[in-house]
Amino acid sequence: MNSTDAISETDLHAYVDGRLGDAERLRVEVWLADHPEDRKRIAEWQAQAQMLRNAFAPYEISRESDRLMLAPAPRRWAPLLARTAAACLIFAAGAVAGQFLPQMRLKAPEAASLTQTADISSQSKSAYLIYASEVRHPVEVGADQQQHLGTWLGKRLGSPFAIPDLSTIGFTLVGGRLVPVSGKPGAMLMYQNQAGQRVTVLIGHNPDNRETSFRLASADGIETFYWIDNALGYAVSGEISKADLQKIAEECYRQFPA
Repeated sequence: MNSTDAISETDLHAYVDGRLGDAERLRVEVWLADHPEDRKRIAEWQAQAQMLRNAFAPYEISRESDRLMLAPAPRRWAPLLARTAAACLIFAAGAVAGQFLPQMRLKAPEAASLTQTADISSQSKSAYLIYASEVRHPVEVGADQQQHLGTWLGKRLGSPFAIPDLSTIGFTLVGGRLVPVSGKPGAMLMYQNQAGQRVTVLIGHNPDNRETSFRLASADGIETFYWIDNALGYAVSGEISKADLQKIAEECYRQFPA
């Protein structure tokens, strides 16, 4: 499937359910950046899913007797048991949705906002996986046009923007590009050291204006330091030591506009 292909409703549901790979997920997010109606649908679905999880959480208790449910039933009873279980599940979900759906609609923007903000670390990892290994086109605008790059990305973010100088840590700017972050325009900067190791810096909107201190996420050999400061969220990803990556994150934090 090409990046220019239209995103289907099936793709959107798979995105909400977390069943897409990194490349497919980023392709959907690129689509969402230019399709506000689909962004709204995604937010509503995410809020509904969270509402149902919260509603059934008090009943999520494991009992020893539950093992009996996995035992094979006599064949003549199997269809009846399956239909009965399905009917009970549908009834329970419908009752809960009917009771709580009005409240959920009121809280949908809040729930979507929390999901988007907390997810910046995984989006940073995805961006790193896709672009850091790219040889010919890792960035849209190279370091030789740094002033233009900063002006362009700052305009799309709608916030004061500065490109950190990481030369004292041994990393030089490769360039940057416009990327979707939580369905809105975001920025990605890429740096490289003399050994050819690359790190990416992701900047995106923080809808609920929360603040966090530095946090670390590790997955598949990729380390990500991220933090949230007023209107923007930041994340630095790379396949380098945690200590070196933290130095980069701290230097970025020091140089980004307050």
